[in-house]
Amino acid sequence: MTVTHADTAPSDAPKKKGGAAHETVEIIKTVLWALGIALVLRVLLFQPFTIPSASMEPTLFEGDYIIVSKWSYGYSRHSIPFSPPVMSGRLLENPPERGDIAVFKLPRDDRTDYIKRIVGLPGDRIQVRGGVLYVNDRAVRRETLKPDVERTPYGGTAEVPRVREILEDGRSFITYDRQPAGEVDDTGVYVVPDGHYFAMGDNRDNSVDSRYPEEFGVGFVSSENLVGKAELILLSWTPEASIFKPWTWVTELRPSRFFTRLR
Repeated sequence: MTVTHADTAPSDAPKKKGGAAHETVEIIKTVLWALGIALVLRVLLFQPFTIPSASMEPTLFEGDYIIVSKWSYGYSRHSIPFSPPVMSGRLLENPPERGDIAVFKLPRDDRTDYIKRIVGLPGDRIQVRGGVLYVNDRAVRRETLKPDVERTPYGGTAEVPRVREILEDGRSFITYDRQPAGEVDDTGVYVVPDGHYFAMGDNRDNSVDSRYPEEFGVGFVSSENLVGKAELILLSWTPEASIFKPWTWVTELRPSRFFTRLR
Protein backbone atom coordinates (compact mmCIF):
# COMPACT_ATOMS: atom_id res chain seq x y z
CA MET A 1 0.00 0.00 0.00
CA THR A 2 1.26 3.49 -0.80
CA VAL A 3 1.61 5.77 2.23
CA THR A 4 0.18 9.20 1.52
CA HIS A 5 0.90 12.56 3.22
CA ALA A 6 -2.54 12.40 4.78
CA ASP A 7 -1.64 9.05 6.36
CA THR A 8 1.53 10.35 8.05
CA ALA A 9 0.48 13.82 9.25
CA PRO A 10 -1.58 12.76 12.28
CA SER A 11 1.25 10.57 13.70
CA ASP A 12 4.12 13.05 13.01
CA ALA A 13 2.54 16.09 14.69
CA PRO A 14 2.68 14.71 18.27
CA LYS A 15 6.33 13.72 17.78
CA LYS A 16 7.30 17.24 16.70
CA LYS A 17 5.34 18.74 19.53
CA GLY A 18 6.84 16.31 22.01
CA GLY A 19 10.36 17.00 20.69
CA ALA A 20 9.97 20.76 21.15
CA ALA A 21 8.65 20.30 24.68
CA HIS A 22 11.54 17.99 25.52
CA GLU A 23 14.08 20.53 24.22
CA THR A 24 12.45 23.29 26.29
CA VAL A 25 12.62 21.15 29.41
CA GLU A 26 16.29 20.35 28.76
CA ILE A 27 17.11 24.05 28.30
CA ILE A 28 15.36 24.92 31.57
CA LYS A 29 17.20 22.12 33.37
CA THR A 30 20.55 23.33 32.00
CA VAL A 31 19.85 26.91 33.11
CA LEU A 32 18.78 25.74 36.57
CA TRP A 33 21.91 23.60 36.92
CA ALA A 34 24.09 26.54 35.86
CA LEU A 35 22.36 28.85 38.33
CA GLY A 36 22.69 26.25 41.07
CA ILE A 37 26.41 25.79 40.46
CA ALA A 38 26.93 29.56 40.35
CA LEU A 39 25.04 29.93 43.64
CA VAL A 40 27.12 27.22 45.33
CA LEU A 41 30.36 28.83 44.12
CA ARG A 42 29.14 32.24 45.29
CA VAL A 43 28.18 30.96 48.73
CA LEU A 44 31.10 28.62 49.39
CA LEU A 45 34.06 29.95 47.41
CA PHE A 46 34.19 33.40 45.81
CA GLN A 47 32.06 36.49 45.36
CA PRO A 48 32.82 39.55 43.21
CA PHE A 49 32.33 43.10 44.45
CA THR A 50 32.73 46.52 42.86
CA ILE A 51 34.28 49.31 44.95
CA PRO A 52 31.85 52.27 44.99
CA SER A 53 33.80 54.87 46.98
CA ALA A 54 37.23 56.25 47.88
CA SER A 55 37.23 55.18 51.55
CA MET A 56 39.89 52.48 51.00
CA GLU A 57 42.31 54.50 48.88
CA PRO A 58 45.15 54.07 48.10
CA THR A 59 44.65 50.31 48.45
CA LEU A 60 41.34 50.18 46.58
CA PHE A 61 40.06 52.73 44.08
CA GLU A 62 36.51 53.47 43.07
CA GLY A 63 35.83 51.24 40.06
CA ASP A 64 38.02 48.32 41.19
CA TYR A 65 36.36 44.93 40.63
CA ILE A 66 37.55 42.62 43.40
CA ILE A 67 37.26 38.96 44.35
CA VAL A 68 36.39 38.00 47.94
CA SER A 69 37.02 34.54 49.39
CA LYS A 70 33.99 33.23 51.28
CA TRP A 71 35.69 30.37 53.15
CA SER A 72 38.34 32.53 54.83
CA TYR A 73 36.20 33.33 57.90
CA GLY A 74 33.69 30.49 57.71
CA TYR A 75 30.02 30.93 56.89
CA SER A 76 27.05 32.77 58.34
CA ARG A 77 23.61 33.67 57.03
CA HIS A 78 25.27 36.66 55.36
CA SER A 79 27.22 34.26 53.15
CA ILE A 80 23.92 33.56 51.37
CA PRO A 81 22.28 36.09 49.00
CA PHE A 82 19.71 38.27 50.81
CA SER A 83 20.93 36.98 54.23
CA PRO A 84 17.99 34.67 55.00
CA PRO A 85 17.52 33.91 58.75
CA VAL A 86 18.45 30.23 58.36
CA MET A 87 21.19 30.12 61.00
CA SER A 88 22.90 32.15 63.69
CA GLY A 89 26.59 32.53 64.43
CA ARG A 90 29.24 31.14 62.08
CA LEU A 91 29.90 27.69 60.68
CA LEU A 92 33.57 26.60 60.39
CA GLU A 93 34.59 29.93 61.88
CA ASN A 94 38.15 31.14 61.26
CA PRO A 95 38.67 34.57 62.87
CA PRO A 96 40.16 37.37 60.74
CA GLU A 97 43.67 38.61 61.42
CA ARG A 98 44.63 42.19 62.18
CA GLY A 99 45.30 43.90 58.86
CA ASP A 100 42.84 41.85 56.78
CA ILE A 101 40.64 43.68 54.29
CA ALA A 102 37.15 42.39 55.02
CA VAL A 103 33.74 42.73 53.43
CA PHE A 104 30.90 42.78 55.96
CA LYS A 105 27.25 43.71 56.29
CA LEU A 106 26.70 47.11 57.86
CA PRO A 107 25.63 46.36 61.46
CA ARG A 108 22.77 48.86 61.58
CA ASP A 109 20.87 47.33 58.66
CA ASP A 110 22.43 43.86 58.10
CA ARG A 111 22.05 44.52 54.38
CA THR A 112 24.56 47.04 52.99
CA ASP A 113 27.98 45.67 51.99
CA TYR A 114 30.95 47.58 53.42
CA ILE A 115 34.67 46.99 52.96
CA LYS A 116 37.29 48.12 55.50
CA ARG A 117 40.52 46.95 57.09
CA ILE A 118 40.33 45.04 60.38
CA VAL A 119 42.56 46.87 62.90
CA GLY A 120 41.00 45.75 66.19
CA LEU A 121 40.35 42.20 67.43
CA PRO A 122 38.12 41.13 70.34
CA GLY A 123 39.44 42.59 73.60
CA ASP A 124 41.72 45.15 71.91
CA ARG A 125 41.94 48.77 73.01
CA ILE A 126 41.84 51.02 69.93
CA GLN A 127 42.46 54.75 69.86
CA VAL A 128 43.51 57.45 67.40
CA ARG A 129 45.70 60.28 68.73
CA GLY A 130 46.80 63.08 66.43
CA GLY A 131 45.98 60.88 63.44
CA VAL A 132 48.13 58.00 64.73
CA LEU A 133 46.52 54.61 65.32
CA TYR A 134 47.13 53.05 68.74
CA VAL A 135 46.48 49.35 69.40
CA ASN A 136 46.52 48.29 73.04
CA ASP A 137 48.10 51.61 74.04
CA ARG A 138 51.00 51.24 71.59
CA ALA A 139 51.33 53.42 68.48
CA VAL A 140 51.39 51.55 65.19
CA ARG A 141 54.76 52.20 63.54
CA ARG A 142 54.59 54.66 60.64
CA GLU A 143 56.85 55.52 57.70
CA THR A 144 56.19 58.67 55.67
CA LEU A 145 56.24 58.02 51.91
CA LYS A 146 56.35 60.20 48.83
CA PRO A 147 52.92 61.85 48.39
CA ASP A 148 50.51 60.85 45.66
CA VAL A 149 49.34 63.49 43.21
CA GLU A 150 45.68 63.58 42.30
CA ARG A 151 43.46 65.79 40.19
CA THR A 152 41.19 68.29 41.90
CA PRO A 153 37.58 69.02 40.85
CA TYR A 154 38.80 72.36 39.46
CA GLY A 155 41.27 70.84 37.00
CA GLY A 156 44.41 71.30 39.09
CA THR A 157 46.46 68.83 41.12
CA ALA A 158 47.08 68.29 44.82
CA GLU A 159 49.49 66.21 46.85
CA VAL A 160 48.03 63.55 49.13
CA PRO A 161 50.26 62.52 52.08
CA ARG A 162 50.93 58.76 52.23
CA VAL A 163 51.96 56.76 55.30
CA ARG A 164 53.00 53.12 55.55
CA GLU A 165 51.64 51.58 58.75
CA ILE A 166 53.50 48.53 60.05
CA LEU A 167 51.82 46.14 62.47
CA GLU A 168 53.65 44.23 65.18
CA ASP A 169 53.66 41.03 63.11
CA GLY A 170 55.34 42.84 60.21
CA ARG A 171 52.28 43.22 57.99
CA SER A 172 52.12 46.65 56.43
CA PHE A 173 49.79 48.74 54.29
CA ILE A 174 49.63 52.28 52.96
CA THR A 175 47.14 54.86 54.18
CA TYR A 176 46.24 58.41 53.22
CA ASP A 177 46.54 61.10 55.89
CA ARG A 178 44.80 64.06 54.26
CA GLN A 179 44.19 66.30 57.28
CA PRO A 180 46.43 66.89 60.32
CA ALA A 181 43.39 67.43 62.54
CA GLY A 182 40.44 65.58 61.04
CA GLU A 183 37.15 64.92 62.81
CA VAL A 184 38.24 61.52 64.10
CA ASP A 185 42.00 62.09 64.34
CA ASP A 186 41.63 62.26 68.13
CA THR A 187 39.28 59.77 69.75
CA GLY A 188 38.58 58.12 73.03
CA VAL A 189 39.53 54.52 73.69
CA TYR A 190 37.37 51.86 72.02
CA VAL A 191 37.37 48.47 73.78
CA VAL A 192 36.37 45.85 71.22
CA PRO A 193 33.71 43.47 72.63
CA ASP A 194 33.96 39.70 72.38
CA GLY A 195 32.82 38.42 69.01
CA HIS A 196 33.34 41.81 67.36
CA TYR A 197 35.97 43.67 65.32
CA PHE A 198 37.09 47.26 64.77
CA ALA A 199 37.37 48.30 61.12
CA MET A 200 38.88 51.40 59.51
CA GLY A 201 39.29 52.68 55.96
CA ASP A 202 42.80 53.23 54.61
CA ASN A 203 41.71 56.71 53.47
CA ARG A 204 41.65 57.72 57.11
CA ASP A 205 40.13 61.21 56.75
CA ASN A 206 37.54 60.10 54.20
CA SER A 207 36.07 56.96 55.74
CA VAL A 208 32.96 56.37 57.82
CA ASP A 209 34.02 53.35 59.84
CA SER A 210 34.15 51.91 63.38
CA ARG A 211 35.26 55.27 64.77
CA TYR A 212 31.69 56.44 64.21
CA PRO A 213 28.79 55.07 66.32
CA GLU A 214 26.58 52.41 64.77
CA GLU A 215 23.63 54.83 64.62
CA PHE A 216 25.23 56.73 61.71
CA GLY A 217 28.54 54.96 61.13
CA VAL A 218 29.79 51.39 61.42
CA GLY A 219 30.48 50.84 65.10
CA PHE A 220 31.81 47.43 66.10
CA VAL A 221 31.42 44.69 63.48
CA SER A 222 29.94 41.42 64.70
CA SER A 223 31.63 38.22 63.64
CA GLU A 224 28.31 37.09 62.16
CA ASN A 225 28.30 40.10 59.81
CA LEU A 226 31.57 39.14 58.10
CA VAL A 227 31.07 38.14 54.46
CA GLY A 228 34.61 37.34 53.37
CA LYS A 229 38.20 38.43 52.86
CA ALA A 230 39.21 40.62 49.89
CA GLU A 231 41.90 38.75 47.98
CA LEU A 232 42.41 40.18 44.51
CA ILE A 233 41.71 43.15 42.24
CA LEU A 234 40.54 41.36 39.11
CA LEU A 235 39.73 44.34 36.87
CA SER A 236 39.53 48.11 37.24
CA TRP A 237 37.89 51.06 35.51
CA THR A 238 38.00 54.78 36.31
CA PRO A 239 34.79 56.35 37.67
CA GLU A 240 34.25 57.92 34.22
CA ALA A 241 33.44 54.50 32.70
CA SER A 242 29.74 54.01 32.00
CA ILE A 243 27.66 51.04 30.95
CA PHE A 244 25.80 53.41 28.64
CA LYS A 245 29.01 54.47 26.87
CA PRO A 246 30.53 51.24 25.49
CA TRP A 247 33.74 52.94 24.30
CA THR A 248 34.61 53.76 27.92
CA TRP A 249 34.76 50.05 28.68
CA VAL A 250 38.15 50.20 26.92
CA THR A 251 39.26 53.82 27.21
CA GLU A 252 38.70 53.97 30.99
CA LEU A 253 40.40 50.70 31.87
CA ARG A 254 43.24 50.72 34.44
CA PRO A 255 45.30 47.69 33.29
CA SER A 256 48.07 48.35 35.84
CA ARG A 257 45.63 47.31 38.60
CA PHE A 258 44.56 44.02 36.99
CA PHE A 259 45.27 40.86 39.05
CA THR A 260 46.70 42.78 42.01
CA ARG A 261 46.89 40.74 45.20
CA LEU A 262 45.49 42.54 48.24
CA ARG A 263 47.24 42.64 51.59
